[in-house]
Amino acid sequence: MSERAVKAAVLVIGDEILSGRTQDVNVAQIARFLAPIGITLGEARVVSDDEGEIAGALNALRTRWDYVFTTGGIGPTHDDITADAVAAAFGVAIGIRADARAILEAQYAASGTELTPARLRMARIPEGASLIANPVTGAPGFQIGNVFVLAGVPKICRGMLEDIAHRLQGGAVTHAVAVRLENAREGDLAEALGKIAADHPDCSIGSYPWFEELPGGGLKRGVELVARGRDAAELETVRARLQSLQRAPTA
Repeated sequence: MSERAVKAAVLVIGDEILSGRTQDVNVAQIARFLAPIGITLGEARVVSDDEGEIAGALNALRTRWDYVFTTGGIGPTHDDITADAVAAAFGVAIGIRADARAILEAQYAASGTELTPARLRMARIPEGASLIANPVTGAPGFQIGNVFVLAGVPKICRGMLEDIAHRLQGGAVTHAVAVRLENAREGDLAEALGKIAADHPDCSIGSYPWFEELPGGGLKRGVELVARGRDAAELETVRARLQSLQRAPTA
């Protein structure tokens, strides 16, 4: 494990995300999966089902970040073009791979389902890539360079992540502390928060307002303060300073 900061990006692919028909949850679950390994997300993008857009975004991300995870577009239908876009981004050929085909043949034979030409599209893998196991439906993802190509269905995406943890070189783990303040407003805390952030530049400090409806009407409000950093001892110092911002209740 490296002590340097290791960062990744997620490229979410799909018109259904951009149209609002489907809500993405993969960015959050990938972030949660990577955190204990010592990898944090530095960027997330969403692009349409367009080969040029996918390839362009992927090339931009893979040169900037240590790792890139793509989700979506590796199924059997005409709009599943992620594999082609990845091959184009890396400038390599793509075709049906024997090992990927064997996985699909075994999977569909076990369920008594025909391996149609459409389903066989899921065996098309860019040259030089290694497969990522899919414990849910069998159809594999793949890794090429620092890019990991995963399914868009959250359950399948999560299953694929289990096959890549050993391939990742993490850095120092980022810890987090949270302080929930009641009857607090961001505007009243801004100056003090800025001072704490300036005193602890290696920590990231965020403020998040919250509101709760009270029985019988009325509204309770406050702010949750979250600090993140790689030095656990320093975070405890920051936590204490954040807690000190809670004003005593008035009589």
